[in-house]
Amino acid sequence: MSDAIRVGLVGFGYASKTFHAPLIGGTPGMALKAVASSDADKVHADWPGVKVMSAPGDLLDDPDIDLVVIATPNDTHFPLAKAALEAGLHVICEKPLCFTAEEARELVDLSKKQNKIVGVTYGYAGYQMIQQARQMIADGLLGEIRIVNMQFAHGFHNQAVELQAESTRWRVTPKFAGPSYVLGDLATHPLFVAETMAPQLNIKRLMCSRQSFVPSRAPLEDNAFVLMEYDNGAVGSMWTSAVNSGAMHSQKVRIVGEKASIEWWDEHPNQLSYEVQGEPARILERGMPYLSPNALADDRIGGGHPEGLFEAWANLYRRYAQAIDATDRDDRAFLQDFWYPDVEAGLHGVYWVEQCVKSADAGSQWVDFTLP
Repeated sequence: MSDAIRVGLVGFGYASKTFHAPLIGGTPGMALKAVASSDADKVHADWPGVKVMSAPGDLLDDPDIDLVVIATPNDTHFPLAKAALEAGLHVICEKPLCFTAEEARELVDLSKKQNKIVGVTYGYAGYQMIQQARQMIADGLLGEIRIVNMQFAHGFHNQAVELQAESTRWRVTPKFAGPSYVLGDLATHPLFVAETMAPQLNIKRLMCSRQSFVPSRAPLEDNAFVLMEYDNGAVGSMWTSAVNSGAMHSQKVRIVGEKASIEWWDEHPNQLSYEVQGEPARILERGMPYLSPNALADDRIGGGHPEGLFEAWANLYRRYAQAIDATDRDDRAFLQDFWYPDVEAGLHGVYWVEQCVKSADAGSQWVDFTLP
């Protein structure tokens, strides 16, 4: 990568301050040049040499910007991403990419037209053991995939905490959150993790039931169950909740094959359970030499030292930088076999939520899953 990718960051709330700004600054080949924020003092307290602009439009017009990172409320994602692409800029966007599949398809088409990437921050997919699972499935160690069980069910919102916490309130307000709460905010994470592990699986149809156990959150759900059927005959399930009292994250993905199963749990992200029928269960550890080369490529501090969510995000940022560099060089051979949470992943997540809501609102009927 010859020249640094010059980055403009839109928004400087929790996600930007904690993740995006430090990761931009720490990713080889990237440099944080400007931030669009109404609080210049807050930005300069952490990044004194960075330009601060009060309006996102000013940042998009800056000729010294190559990439825009969007870390603002959900309802702003689509117009900002569209404007950035139209300005000839690469985009990294918090999920959801937008509110409707129609909007997402527009961004897919526009990114292709402009030859710019759109990355979506499904941060958990950056863990090293997700790559290990992907390789094991590709190598046939599980055999034909039969069952995909996913969940993300914490208990931190088992009461109406949004009445006191403004940072939570927007998540349960349709104007800002979109058509769902936990389906879009939580469930799309394990959904994408499972897709990363087993990219050959395609959802054929799904059925969803959703609940608002805290009544003031209606029509948005704080709990939901989803059943899925895949085109190879496999079945899947998703439980997502913010009212799982007593639970921390409880984000898990278990994939069951005809010969063996694997399971990953984000509360023990450095481990992958590998269970072969008739043999003792094994726990694979991050950073060990028996892992696949693709998994070890994401290793940062060696085996034995725990890595966390920040390192997972850092792995994705490295992938974004590689994808931008390859796109700018028109290296299609590299991009053909290279994965990252891209605009198509953003479309898939938005459409999945859209179909879940459609099913639930129709009395939990089965609905087809055909990407627009």
